[in-house]
Amino acid sequence: IGEWTLPGARFPLEMAQDMDVGSNSLITYQLSGNPSFSLAMKEITGGKKQPDLVLESTLDREKQSSFELVLTAADGGNPTRSGTVQVHINVTDLNDNRPVFSRNIYEARVAENLPAGSLVLRVRATDADAGSNGRVSYSFGNVPAGIRELFSIDRESGEIRTEGPLDYEEKSKYSFGLEAKDGGGLTGHCQVQIDVTDENDNAPEITILSLSSPVPEDAPTGTVVALLNVNDPDSGENGEVSCELSGEAPLSIVASSGGSYKVLVLAKALDREEAAFHELLLRASDGGDPARTGTARIRVTVLDANDNAPVFSQAEYTVRVPEDVPVGSVLVTVTATDADEGLNGQAKYS
Repeated sequence: IGEWTLPGARFPLEMAQDMDVGSNSLITYQLSGNPSFSLAMKEITGGKKQPDLVLESTLDREKQSSFELVLTAADGGNPTRSGTVQVHINVTDLNDNRPVFSRNIYEARVAENLPAGSLVLRVRATDADAGSNGRVSYSFGNVPAGIRELFSIDRESGEIRTEGPLDYEEKSKYSFGLEAKDGGGLTGHCQVQIDVTDENDNAPEITILSLSSPVPEDAPTGTVVALLNVNDPDSGENGEVSCELSGEAPLSIVASSGGSYKVLVLAKALDREEAAFHELLLRASDGGDPARTGTARIRVTVLDANDNAPVFSQAEYTVRVPEDVPVGSVLVTVTATDADEGLNGQAKYS
């Protein structure tokens, strides 16, 4: 009997036979076993009665898939004699149950840069129906653009795997719907949320936003020489950056209040006559394990200031000449040098 059968439906049962005659062969029937069924009698030719099985209430195969009833036939003799037969009822399935996921929302955390084909999670849906009506297949629902390029789902097992590389810096959370469909076309739905965790896969990047070069050698200490942006797109300790200068440069690093910007300032006075330029190596390291490092080279030229006086080659010149030396004769040549450059280093005599 199909579980979709409405109450009141009748199913003829086999009539009992009694070899006696008269009242000894008069047969009555009785049904025992379950209140979902009753017995009704139908008159047929010859005055005999046909027993009919009557369905009294709706069936639900998922609650009870079979029934065992006992039909008893008794004659009218004295003493009464009776016979019994077992009535076995199988309830056939109607696709009246849709697939149900074990959870409404599935959550997973995966590291970025997983290789393609890595298992993310497995979903599971059950269907109380039987046969093809209870056989479930899985697929994506109405998902956002790009999901199918990053994830795949096995129709039979419900395993979700990566199809392409995940990038925390590009997107750290994915949310999409899945669908489970049975053989009769009924569907169930669930939601999947995948959090991508950060890996230290980015080195700090140093960008020179401004550079004042050349710098006057008489510039006071604290003068801003360069403005830098130091950025690491990773998160947490992987994105926390510390900077240092290598070499004996007369500069120091000052962090801005925001943390992303660094300022190079003069830490001590410059002297072009000692060094006409300074080559700096700025190194930025993040807090990952292992740490990743970015570098930038900066060249600062020192502009001359007229901070040196001319110096004669000797402090005193003594010349002995005859009294009759002609007018215009060269008596002595003096020389003076100036450590400055350009016009600042060109000496004039008087």
